[in-house]
Amino acid sequence: MSATLLTGIGELVTCDEAWGGGPASSADAALGILRNAALVIEGTRVAWLGPAASAPAADTRIDLGGRAVVPGFVDSHTHLVFAGERSAEFAARMAGEPYTGGGIMTTVAATRAASTDDLRAHTRRLLAEMTASGTTTVEIKSGYGLTAEDERRLLEIAREFTPETTYLGAHVVPAEYANERAAYVGLVTGEMLRACAPLARWIDVFCDEGAFDEAETRRILSAGIAAGLLPRLHGNQLAPGPGARLAAECGAASLDHCVHLTDADVHALRDAHVVATLLPGADFCTRGPYPDARRLLDAGVTVALATDCNPGTAYITSMPLCIALAVREMRMSPAEALLAATLGGARALRRDDLGRIAEGASADFAVLDAPTHLHLAYRPGAPIVAATWKAGERPKRERALV
Repeated sequence: MSATLLTGIGELVTCDEAWGGGPASSADAALGILRNAALVIEGTRVAWLGPAASAPAADTRIDLGGRAVVPGFVDSHTHLVFAGERSAEFAARMAGEPYTGGGIMTTVAATRAASTDDLRAHTRRLLAEMTASGTTTVEIKSGYGLTAEDERRLLEIAREFTPETTYLGAHVVPAEYANERAAYVGLVTGEMLRACAPLARWIDVFCDEGAFDEAETRRILSAGIAAGLLPRLHGNQLAPGPGARLAAECGAASLDHCVHLTDADVHALRDAHVVATLLPGADFCTRGPYPDARRLLDAGVTVALATDCNPGTAYITSMPLCIALAVREMRMSPAEALLAATLGGARALRRDDLGRIAEGASADFAVLDAPTHLHLAYRPGAPIVAATWKAGERPKRERALV
């Protein structure tokens, strides 16, 4: 097996506390920063990392010229398989109309009408944007089909791109079931679940005002868990509610949004080891309030950041933008935000092989056209990622590294 040496790394962020130390905050130490570093890739894995002066010989040598390297971003909440766009809805929100979740059905109609080839091609384009921004792992939800056939179709497409697929038949109640909510919940927990479970790792429910209530959410999650799916949850985005408590009770990997939380909710998430996945792009695009990340972090809750990429409330593919928003709007430090976008996302997916650069871990990382990770927040909107490596594969297109 051939080996590739990447040397000349000005700052290597490992997200491994074993490399931390010195008079730094716990978040800074958790970044595990090595300076004047190198790493060796063999196959799909990291075989060695350490000081450049101690690097072993390799078949291929690449000098990064003092650039920073960070773990590939782990985007643990996306809705990538869809058709159409909702720019008019965005413009209306910017003019003062509130977000209520009702626009989802616009995307459902467009997605149902789209061909599988068109949906696949659009998903591929969005993933290319994500990769160019340093993302190496994504979770993809269904939720824009809302029939057994269409939800299965969306998951079939999603499975072509990631093993982290989520069944979200409980996104909203579609118009044809507006007066038959119980029948739709029966569909989600019955025929639709049977069609989708073989293609999904996770089950999710939008448990919030105007979506699914506590009893409906409990029933849907229970059915999914019985079918072998792992639970995660949309909750507490639009209003206070039972989402955090339900996530803790069912052992969910993550509660996503987390805008409206009580102290009891925060403690429940912490005590049950539920990751709080924050989606600042959605709050930015809806002009909604941001989650209190500071309260979650200070309470000891693990925090993740994700894009929530969708056509209605967060048509965003850039994790660096989410990092910048987290630092500017949610009072996270640059170190906390980077940890949340990497190791936090991995924990939200219950993956210990992602979100860090360590011997034996997947060789997923981003080369920044900058000397330090601080530029992720310092230069919002800049094309800061020069190259993205996924599973040890050198990108086919990358910015010149000389």
